[in-house]
Amino acid sequence: MLGSTAFPWFFVGVSSLHNEGYLITAYVVAGLSLLVISYHYQEIGVLVMLFCVYHACVGFISPSLARLRTMYVPNELRGGMISFSLAPANAAVLLVLIQGGYHQNLANAMIMALAALGLLAAAGCIHLLTLWSKQPHPNWRKP
Repeated sequence: MLGSTAFPWFFVGVSSLHNEGYLITAYVVAGLSLLVISYHYQEIGVLVMLFCVYHACVGFISPSLARLRTMYVPNELRGGMISFSLAPANAAVLLVLIQGGYHQNLANAMIMALAALGLLAAAGCIHLLTLWSKQPHPNWRKP
């Protein structure tokens, strides 16, 4: 809830800041917090702090992705795109949880490390999206 509450503060009014830059930062911070957790860090204070940081990032990522969808995907394709992208994501989560929980092939630390690498890969994909973007960002400094 902290991230969703803070989201409008960054994008209200005229700003020279872009959604993609914040989204990359949020993905990297969330990925790094999961990487620390995956190495079995045992001090409870640090774990609680990392838990709060991770969920603040997730709360910030959700509305940022919604804003990106409105920028890059036309209205008539948006619902189908969301449904189409959730199927492989849910299948990957199910596969990892079955391998880790049922078959005991993956340790909890490995599952957390895979999630962290997925978040860092998402940051890389958003960075590539900004490099390949054909939409120029408006310059708010020009009168």
